Amino acid sequence: MKEQQVSVLDAVQIQRKIERIAHQIIEFNYNEKEVVLIGIASQGWMLAGRIGKVVEANSNIKVHLVKLVMDKKKPLNGDYRFEGKVLDWSKRSVIIADDVLNSGRTLIYAVGEVLKQPLAKLTTVALVDRRHRKFPIKADFVGLTLSTTMQDHITVDLTPGKEQAWIE
Repeated sequence: MKEQQVSVLDAVQIQRKIERIAHQIIEFNYNEKEVVLIGIASQGWMLAGRIGKVVEANSNIKVHLVKLVMDKKKPLNGDYRFEGKVLDWSKRSVIIADDVLNSGRTLIYAVGEVLKQPLAKLTTVALVDRRHRKFPIKADFVGLTLSTTMQDHITVDLTPGKEQAWIE
């Protein structure tokens, strides 16, 4: 970590946040047999995988993991790709996960792409929410909400052995 970086979550805290989010998902989907958990590449995908493991370990809910690959800098270019088994979502609860929710641009474009298919219900997850919205979207399940300046940048690394979130 550089000198200008301040840690906001360490590995233990991240795991606690993931477990809490997973239990909220279980409670919200108590009558579901299956959910589709879509992680926005790359850190959102890693977050989704970890949440999915906790959901399956603590409930009878089967989690279908799907990776959404998109150009976060240019979401209007239309280059979206789903990786994993894309099922019929019309009868399933769909959850979209990303590591940081800042302006809302990435998440709202991801939601727009997912909504091209019929869904039973849709919720969103962010490990860290900065609340600097430029788009009308929110995370239904949040690990940590931070008040930051517009100049601050939050980075999350979920690489095993390097798990940390920091502000710079």
